[in-house]
Amino acid sequence: MSHQKSDPATTKFTAKDEERCATIRNQLKRIQDSRAFCNSARAKEFLAYVVECAVEGRTEHLKERTIGVDLFHRAPSYVTGEDPVVRVKAAEVRKRLSLFYAEEEQTPEVRIEIPVGSYIPKFHWNPPAPSLPVPSEIPTVPQNAPRLKFRSRDIAVVATILAALGIGIAFMVRVHTRQRSNLEEFWAPALTNGQPVLICVPSPVSYAFSSEVWDIARAAHPETYASEVERNSTPLKLDPETPLKWKDVVPLLDLFVNKDDAYVAAQLSGFFSQLRKPNQVRIGNDFNYEDLRNSPAVLIGVFDNPWTVRMTSEMPIVFREVDGIQWIEEKGSPGRTWRPGTDGRKGNKDYAIVARLMNSKTSQFLVIVGGIGMVGTQAAGRFISGQGDLDAALRIVPSGWQGKNMEVVLESDVIDGSASTPHVLAVKTW
Repeated sequence: MSHQKSDPATTKFTAKDEERCATIRNQLKRIQDSRAFCNSARAKEFLAYVVECAVEGRTEHLKERTIGVDLFHRAPSYVTGEDPVVRVKAAEVRKRLSLFYAEEEQTPEVRIEIPVGSYIPKFHWNPPAPSLPVPSEIPTVPQNAPRLKFRSRDIAVVATILAALGIGIAFMVRVHTRQRSNLEEFWAPALTNGQPVLICVPSPVSYAFSSEVWDIARAAHPETYASEVERNSTPLKLDPETPLKWKDVVPLLDLFVNKDDAYVAAQLSGFFSQLRKPNQVRIGNDFNYEDLRNSPAVLIGVFDNPWTVRMTSEMPIVFREVDGIQWIEEKGSPGRTWRPGTDGRKGNKDYAIVARLMNSKTSQFLVIVGGIGMVGTQAAGRFISGQGDLDAALRIVPSGWQGKNMEVVLESDVIDGSASTPHVLAVKTW
């Protein structure tokens, strides 16, 4: 086996060194299966790509543009300065590697590192643990050997040092073994991800009226619409028989957000900020599929959010709509359904789904928060930000739910147009 020593902690080797290559690949598999990487298919792919290139001696492939073309399917002419997808993913993988090794209890035979500023991994080899001597090899102390004598002061100093060490070790063990709350476990895949959480808020199409329609209204009610402030705060009043043409109606895209959706986004953003987790609120068309592939995300809303419909179509419990009537339906047995009243905010109950998808269609951790009505969405947002009885849902799920997909059906009373504290009706895991 040939060696080149450009770094004393790193051993470079050829692909013919089958034993070391096998050790590296075994370590790669352990890393990919670990908690730090299990919820990000893209991070696994990136790490496998750079490790395999290094093991096979193809380090010329480990350049930003080449990785962008081979792994992220960018055009060969793409501008790396404008599209940082490779740099962002490399930074995430470095953080995940740090998390993996921080949680390791035993020193691995080889440690994989991707140095900052490079995409060529380094492999740090650790010496094997020394074997224990057999009884015949353990030296014995001669009977006539002089005995060491300790003064009481020396013993007191040693005892003080040992006591301090014991307290420090006990404190560290307590810190690292503190059991996380159910709410922290629910969000753990997002909190350990190196990317910010995207809070995706829909912006449904709204409509405004042309200036000609406002001229008609001002002529009939001059005292009501005298200023822009009054026009923005007073509903438009027209004679019921006033004729309108389609040219008088102006579609508005990406300008307005449903009030309840906005409340949920604000709750979640504040919740993540308390946990010191970076997050970004994206509205309307300010996010796309590639964004969802690169970051954990929360989708807010159902019938005003086309992404929610796409992501929930194959789940055990789904949203349904026929002839303007919407409800929640359980596939298969027992086939339960949950239907609110037909009078919207004036109804007395609303229903919602909270979905927690470990490896969604985006290959990222995804949470969906949506109600049949606006009030249901508001209640679901409270449920996953610490203001609902999440523990009640988790009491009826099998152990190991942390690594599974989950759906929770919630019911909330509607009181004066607002949601009461939601309670759990059904839970599915798979």
